[in-house]
Order: sequence, then C-alpha cells, then structure tokens
Amino acid sequence: MPAAPSERGGYAAAHRRSLEDPEQFWLEAAQAIDWIVPPSTALDGSHAPLYRWFPDGELNTCHNALDRHVDAGHGDRLALVHDSPLTGVRTTFTYRELRDEVARAAGLLTGLGVVKGDRVVLYLPMIPEAVIAMLACSRIGAVHSVVFGGFASRELAVRIDDAQPKVIMSASCGVEPKGVVPYKPLLDTALARARHRPDHCVILQRPQYTAELTAGRDLDWAEAAGAAEPVACTPVAATDPLYILYTSGTTGRPKGVVRDNGGHAVALRWSMRYLFDTHPGEVFWAASDVGWVVGHSYIVYGPLLTGCTTVLYEGKPVGTPDAGAFWRVVAEHGVATLFTAPTAIRAVRKDDPKGELLATHDIGSLRHLFLAGERLDPQTYRWAGELLGVPVIDNWWQTETGWPIVSDPVGLEPHVTKPGSPTLPVPGYDVRILDEAGQEAPAGAEGAVAIRLPLPPGTLTTLWGDDERYVGSYLSTYDGHYLTGDGGHKDEDGYVYIMGRVDDVLNVAGHRLSSGAMEEAIATHPDVAECAVIGIRDQLKGQVPLGLVVLKAGVGRAPEDICAELVALVRDAIGPVAALRRIDIVAALPKTRSGKILRRTMREIADGGDPAPPSTIEDPEVIDDIRRVLLSGT
Repeated sequence: MPAAPSERGGYAAAHRRSLEDPEQFWLEAAQAIDWIVPPSTALDGSHAPLYRWFPDGELNTCHNALDRHVDAGHGDRLALVHDSPLTGVRTTFTYRELRDEVARAAGLLTGLGVVKGDRVVLYLPMIPEAVIAMLACSRIGAVHSVVFGGFASRELAVRIDDAQPKVIMSASCGVEPKGVVPYKPLLDTALARARHRPDHCVILQRPQYTAELTAGRDLDWAEAAGAAEPVACTPVAATDPLYILYTSGTTGRPKGVVRDNGGHAVALRWSMRYLFDTHPGEVFWAASDVGWVVGHSYIVYGPLLTGCTTVLYEGKPVGTPDAGAFWRVVAEHGVATLFTAPTAIRAVRKDDPKGELLATHDIGSLRHLFLAGERLDPQTYRWAGELLGVPVIDNWWQTETGWPIVSDPVGLEPHVTKPGSPTLPVPGYDVRILDEAGQEAPAGAEGAVAIRLPLPPGTLTTLWGDDERYVGSYLSTYDGHYLTGDGGHKDEDGYVYIMGRVDDVLNVAGHRLSSGAMEEAIATHPDVAECAVIGIRDQLKGQVPLGLVVLKAGVGRAPEDICAELVALVRDAIGPVAALRRIDIVAALPKTRSGKILRRTMREIADGGDPAPPSTIEDPEVIDDIRRVLLSGT
C-alpha cells in the first residue's frame, strides 16, 4: 500500500504534492474510506470549472460512519453523547445502538416513499434525532437539508420551496435559556407560505411541548419509527449529493451549497487525522449546531467517519448555568479535542475574566482547542492558551468549503503559531492573495483571498439546481480562481491573515483600511471583552470608523476614560489615518447563532437604514439596543 500523504515528509511536502499531483495524493487519502467500487480516478475536470472527485467510485456515507465500525468489532464503543443542560437530560449511544436507530429511521423514510435522490428537510433542535435523521438520509441515498432549528417561518418556507422535500422531519419544540420555542407552529406557518407541499411531516413530540398533528400529513416520530423495519445501506455514486446546506445570498435568496458523498467522506476523514490530530476512540466535541456547516462536518460526519465519540451539546457557553459550562463538559466526557467559535470563548472570558470557574473541573483530557467561525483576535487567543495550558489553533473556512482552508495541521506537522493568523494553507488548497487586476500581491500587501482551482475534495460542487449561479457567484471574478469574499494578506513566511469580508474594508479619505486591524488593536485593552469596527458614511472622508465595545464583567472605570484609551490604541497601531474618533460601549453585539457579528446590519443602521434583522440572529433585542446607541450619536 502506498505511504499516506503525511508519511512522505512534513507539511511542505504534503502541501506541494497535493497541488502538483492531486490525483495520487487524494487517491491515497481515499484508502481510509470503505468503497463499494473503489475509484480509479480522483479528479474529473472534463466540465471545468465544475470539477468532480472520484467520479467512478461508489460508497455509502452512513456505512462509513456507523456500520463499518460495528463490523470491525467496535459496536460497543461510545458513538454519541447528548448533553443537555437546558433539559437536564444526558443520553448516550454506542455505535451499534446508533446504527440500529438510524437503520429504523431510514426504514421509516423508505416506508414513506423516500428513495435515492429525494430531498428531506430537517428542522430540528440539538437532540439525538437530528443526528439520526441526517444519517438515515445518507443511509438510503436521500439528500438532507438541515434548516437551523427556530428559523423564522419565511426563511424555512424559502428553503422548502428550493429543496422541494418529499418529507420534513421536525420536533414539537426547541429549548432555549429563555424558555421553550414551539417549532411545529413555525413549520405549519412555513408550509402555508410555501408553494411546495411535502408528502409527510414526521414530528418528534418532546415533553416540554406537545404539538397538534395535521391528519393525513403529519406522523408521530416515535410511533412511525417503532413500526418501521430497519433497512440496509444504499450504494451511491461518489458524485451523488449527500446534503444541501443553505447560506445567505446577496439577493435575499439563499444559496444551496451542495456537498457530494465521496469527496466529503475522504476530506473529512483526512482532516480529522492530519488537521485535528484526533483518532478512533477519542472524544471530539464541536460546540456548534447541526444547522451550521461545523455541525455537519464535525459534530456528525467527521468524528463518526473516524470512529470517535462525538458530543452533541444542547446548551450555551455561558448561562447554562455559568461560564464554566464548557469546562464541565470537557471534564465529564473526557474531551480530547474541543472545536468552537471565538465568540464563545469571548463570552466565557467576559463573564469569568480570570478563569476562576475552571478550577473546579479536571480538563486533563484536553489536548487542543480549535477556534473558527469569526476572526480570532490575539487577546482571546492568548487568554485561552494561558488559561487552558493547551495549544489554541485558529482555522479559517466557510460553509462552501466544508472543512478548513487555512489551519495549523497539528496531526501532520505542528507549526509555530502567530496570533492573528490561522497559520498556513491546508493541503489541497492553493490560497492566493490577489490585487484588483488579479495579480498575486506581494507579502504584506492586502488583497482578495482566492483559491486557485480545482478546489479539493469535500468542497461545494455547485449550488442546488443552479450551476450558473455557482459560477457567477464564486468563479467569475478571477479567472481560474474561487473567490472567498474575504480580504487579507500573507506574510514573508506564507502565513495567511484574514482581515474580514471584503465589504468590511473601510475607505477613509481614499485609504483602504481593514476593520479587522482596528479590532485587533482595540482587543488588546485589558477591559475589552469583545469589539467590532464598522465604517459609517462621512461627507468629507467618504467613510469613518466607529468602534462598538463590550466590556468584561466587573469593570468599574469611567467609560469615557476607556474610550479615550481605545482611540489612542488604534492611533498607535495604525496611525492618524485610521481616523477613529468614536467608540460606543454596548451591552452586547448582535450576532448570528453561529457566532458571526452582524457588521453589515450595524453599518446599514448607522447609515440611516432600517434593515430587517436576519433570521439567524441570536437575540433580536440586541439590535434594538444597538440602534438606539448608533442613532443617538453618543
């Protein structure tokens, strides 16, 4: 058997091979997956720029995630831990138990007429049935489309119309710190608005809320699953779609990112070993949500493809019950690898700035903390590393790519990390910094972050039902490149720095300034827990920056003194050209439930607009507070 990519030298050799000989590199990586028909070809570029991976291979993703581990004698290994401080319930599944539950749920879907290629929309909270439903779809070759639980009815209706599911699987309710969120009424309203009509809705009745079922359309999940016969795995082509995951579009119409079966399985299995240094039998916890790409890749598929125990957490980093919640989960379940968002760690730091709540938990099992989803500021990076005593690893990627673009590949060859940089391009990704003419920018120069085609396995293959929109949205700006939409630079060592979305670059009197660089300076202040910088209109300079700052708990100093110090910090770091004069201290920043700060929404408010809060917002009331602050001019 050929040597694995990591065994032919370190990072540099692996990255070079992945670009110069992607065929052999990824065929070798594919050996970690069970194939019904092993692929003889890795890359099909016959319809470029629409590339396909492993075009002649056949497999089943559910078999690779569950059945093969049972068949190999690991059926009693713990596969899934559901930890819900919101309900006080903890549930565990071995690989055998999870396989059996999934096989029965797959039989339920088959009994409702779902066949290979049909779509199934999943509108579920963070409960084991969400994982079971995803795997049940993959077991029979159906295409699942998870819609974040609690999404507004309009957003759900739009996704139903685009995916046109044969069946919708949902729950009576979700549970949040503020109380129960009834899902079924939201689903009913969405179905009334949607043009498409599914054949059936399967509803899990949770004890916190009992939903009314519509006769002839709705089925009780427990009853239907109990009467179903388990089914075996259905072979699918590697190029067949596994799932659709919607991300926001500039026109208001969401973009349905399509992930295939073969490339997805190969890439995620490779990433678990070589990027996350996580191995069969270890406990991996992605503190995210199954509604987001991190939940798809690293709550469900990545850990289970690897044979790990994965943690499904129905709770928050703070408030369930306190800022020690993460450390409690790590200690109780023996978590080796924790993956979460910087905003979660900033929330913990805000409530417990000295990390005192860690003292009551033994986190000796923890080897690495990975952070992604929002820019990791150097202060949060240092705070977490000093508190936990483990490597803190920034990584940068997107819904569209499905797995990291830039990271420190600790399972391949750990590198010296640099605060503010997610480190180096991952093997398979040819990351370029391009100027406005499409030429590669020199070290240190800001530009558009792009990836030279072809993208590696596991990335999006197209947008659902719309190849033209995929090419127009991502592949047309720079010939032969995928446009990430982010700006940044590389340093002289090749380390990549992501400074934020291209539309977050400020144009101050003709000078293009990075909001990320200003945020980095503000975040160095010892009283600052979190911050955002936005550009607002100015008649003289075009735009001027405005800083919004959340302070740590217990800060008793005068706000005006802190603001003056923050203005001075930015001036010292960037120079007078930054023109930052106004800092507003706020109670919280508006964010999506995945942790992204809503800079564009705040910018529109500051410029006099009245944008509707996005359906993904964590707490709509925060927008009202921000609006009052921005429009007060204080």
